[in-house]
Amino acid sequence: MQPGSWEVPEVPSLLEKLIIGDCRQPSILEQAGIRQCRSILLLTRNERMNIEAAFAARRLNPHVRLIVRSNKQNFNELLCENLGNFVAFEPTHLSAHAFALTALGSEAIGYFTLEGQLLRVIEHQVQPNERWCDRKPVHRLNLTTRRILCHTPVSSDAPKQFYDWDPEAEVQAGDTLVYIDVAHELDLSEQDTSKSHHKRWQWQQFVRSITPKNLKQKIVLFWQSYYQSQNQIRRIATIYAMTVVILWLVGIVLYRLYYPHITLQEAFYATAVLLLGGYGDLFGGVEFVSQAQPSDHMPWWLRLFSLGLTLTGQAFVGVLYALLTDALVTSRFQFFNPHPPIPQSNHVVLVGLNRLGQKVATLLQELNQPLVGIHTTTLDERTLPEMPLIVGNGIEALAQVNLSYAKSIVLVGDDNMENLEIGLMAHAINPTSRLIIRSQDRQFSDNIAPLFPYAKVLCGAALSAEVFACAAFGENVLSFFHLSNQIVMVTEYNIEQGDTLNELLLSEIAHGYGVVPILYQKRQENYSLMPWDDVKLCAGDRLIILATSSALQRIEWGEMLPRLFKVQIEKALTRNAIADGAEEIALITGCTFTTARQWMNNLPTVLPTPLYKHQAQHLVGKLKKVQVLASVIFIGQPSNS
Repeated sequence: MQPGSWEVPEVPSLLEKLIIGDCRQPSILEQAGIRQCRSILLLTRNERMNIEAAFAARRLNPHVRLIVRSNKQNFNELLCENLGNFVAFEPTHLSAHAFALTALGSEAIGYFTLEGQLLRVIEHQVQPNERWCDRKPVHRLNLTTRRILCHTPVSSDAPKQFYDWDPEAEVQAGDTLVYIDVAHELDLSEQDTSKSHHKRWQWQQFVRSITPKNLKQKIVLFWQSYYQSQNQIRRIATIYAMTVVILWLVGIVLYRLYYPHITLQEAFYATAVLLLGGYGDLFGGVEFVSQAQPSDHMPWWLRLFSLGLTLTGQAFVGVLYALLTDALVTSRFQFFNPHPPIPQSNHVVLVGLNRLGQKVATLLQELNQPLVGIHTTTLDERTLPEMPLIVGNGIEALAQVNLSYAKSIVLVGDDNMENLEIGLMAHAINPTSRLIIRSQDRQFSDNIAPLFPYAKVLCGAALSAEVFACAAFGENVLSFFHLSNQIVMVTEYNIEQGDTLNELLLSEIAHGYGVVPILYQKRQENYSLMPWDDVKLCAGDRLIILATSSALQRIEWGEMLPRLFKVQIEKALTRNAIADGAEEIALITGCTFTTARQWMNNLPTVLPTPLYKHQAQHLVGKLKKVQVLASVIFIGQPSNS
């Protein structure tokens, strides 16, 4: 019986054939044409059913690719080894990185590990007087450990595809650069360093802006900003400490002036005794000091000042006792509570510690991000022991997590409306923090996202659906991240005879299919990160790329983008330039050295091999370095004949 309603209304129109039945039954699989299928996606919410259906499908078709929704990581690895052509994903794990990176709010928009090397994707806006902003062309920012993915000039729209930008454009302040680089570890140290520099600059600006007219206003502003995250007792203690120090100094000066025969040391200790409650010791009928006049002859105002010192000192001691008691009580509660204390500021509030929430919390802890969790029930003491935890209703718990000073609020509960309700309340309390709301329904996400533009609404199913779809093509999707409202997948290829990538240069693969090669390994040799474009792939090689779903489809069908540019060579300035130029042409175009030498012997000429724009500009740059004058010409859309 066909379902009355669909979670995704567009599904019926996208299906060519719909079969209702148990996918574990061979007869149902036969009706679906399992023997002729290339791939089968088993995505029910029952993991056991998915795996049993995978067994049945493999028995009927030994070559079908199995894409299974399953969270049994160890079991999945064993199945991959024994069944072959098997891949398993869990939507919760796939979307956790997106929630964690959005909560961080840093420049890192993606990170993943390849061969033990940590790679990160950074989106950075160039600031004035920065190392990027030295009028270099964009292509010169590429290094052996870094590759530019996108360059968006200031006040321009972001490119929709890789390489849809000019590599010769100069980097200027306000431009946005997206690049991937190799990092030994990904943490918040760079972000914290940049924040410390920014705070130091703000402090310098604050000091320089102080004038005699606004001194009082600046002191009040400093006090409010510096102590905004401290509790009331500590603020009072700070005020008392400053007052005691000032009165101590004033008392020393007054006693030295009124009793010139006492030493500075005696005046120091006498004032200290008064501050510690020793008024009766000094004025109980005993002379002030042996060499001083009797205390009876002390003027009334100095004696009253001495009494004020004692009262102030006693009050300060009371505040110290309060602080000590507060610290002891807090430490006692922490002793019985296995979780650490709640952060005071710049932390992430994570509401909902289901499987997704626990995965997000683990990722944030790996990134050294302070956070506090809220959950309706207690967790096992072995689950996230290093994370502060508030147990109770999400709405009521907001008052206990220092929400006013939080960096982000992440809501990953299983109830869409409850997530939205708590999110709106959190935004009302702290409108400046990032608000990330999980949705389990794409239609719900599409409806509320425009209504609450300050919230980032992420649908876990939508985040993972594209990964499952691309895995059906036969690729191994290792990770993914978001760039310009697109999902970019880290995809692995093992080159075989007859593949659409076989016998192609990396530059042809990159620009022809719109992907970015980031790892190349020739058979069983050492791998190289950010490989050079002049490498030609062969059967047995291994390649990992960054690609969108449309680029992966182009690779699947072997549909390369048209080559619309050629290189015109005017002349060689030196005799050696002819041979050097021929070598560069052979490397970049993929032709033989003999053919390239023939072209160089007949200058001026237009190279007959059409190229992609970045290829052509790269070749012109290389030729100029070896004293060959050349330029790029646009040849337009080639004819189909």
